[in-house]
Amino acid sequence: MKLSYVKSPEEKTKISPKGNKVVTKKTAIWTKKDLLGLEYLSKEEIGLILDNAKSFKEVLARPLRKVPTLRGKTVVNLFYEPSTRTRISFELAAKRLSADVINMVKEGSSIQKGETLIDTGRNLEALKTDVIVVRHNCSGAAAMLSRAVNISVVNAGDGWHEHPTQALLDIFTLNEKLGNVKGLNISIIGDIAHSRVARSNIWGLTKLGANVTVCAPGKLIPAGIEKLGVKVTSNIDEAIKKADAINVLRMQFERDAAGAFPSRIEYFKTFGITEERLKKAKKDIVVMHPGPINRGVEMSAEVADGANSVILEQVTNGIAIRMAVLYLVTHAKRENA
Repeated sequence: MKLSYVKSPEEKTKISPKGNKVVTKKTAIWTKKDLLGLEYLSKEEIGLILDNAKSFKEVLARPLRKVPTLRGKTVVNLFYEPSTRTRISFELAAKRLSADVINMVKEGSSIQKGETLIDTGRNLEALKTDVIVVRHNCSGAAAMLSRAVNISVVNAGDGWHEHPTQALLDIFTLNEKLGNVKGLNISIIGDIAHSRVARSNIWGLTKLGANVTVCAPGKLIPAGIEKLGVKVTSNIDEAIKKADAINVLRMQFERDAAGAFPSRIEYFKTFGITEERLKKAKKDIVVMHPGPINRGVEMSAEVADGANSVILEQVTNGIAIRMAVLYLVTHAKRENA
């Protein structure tokens, strides 16, 4: 299996007839020991992850879905918040790469006794682990941990900040279904204010040339979000009408202190994605959701299970994306040590 990896920043060059060196194109590189967010990645680095994920997805299609790429490495899933898809996906990704995996949650660990995130990370480093995949309820937690340890840190979601691997698997799925996101109209619909998924998708999609619209109740649209290069609307039909794909977010009523909507029923009536609403959209519109889905709130069951839905494909693609991320950060750490 050929994997795209370049040890150090380089540029492809050619020699002109006069003997002058002419720079033609920068090669894709990966030099970071961590993946903290898409805000911090270049278009080329995002492309490198997607290219590697394509190679790893071929592995997942084999009868023996395993390669020895990370044999001898240890990956720790350190989750301070509940998770199903993300934690299991990272666990499967690491195991498919032949790494040893340790799942660590807040309950039953020294975290409950008051141990700080940094102390936990340093102890895991002292135990000779190689990667910490961390999910935390505080924005910036992954970056703080990465500064405290020399081993690789991968952000699996930090507060309302970012969820980079979710956005990467969303973009990977869009590329599979639609060819390329450049020039496409992508609408992100739902609880934008509290969504780390929305922020990572905005960073990734705009860097790759997509036209992004965010749609939510006015109270759930962060002030100044237009500065990120997105169009803003509170009209659900407008958001759907010209969209090539919609990414529907979970409505986080538990964080809705502003009272954007009094009830789930009211939200569904105004912003829920239904078969009736999709009749006004492009026939081949792609419907996405990062999960977990609240059926009858963000979308109807018919839409979630319908022909336009790629929700389960997103879940499958998450393994390939996370294999690519674990491969790149561990190799960058080894090569740059």
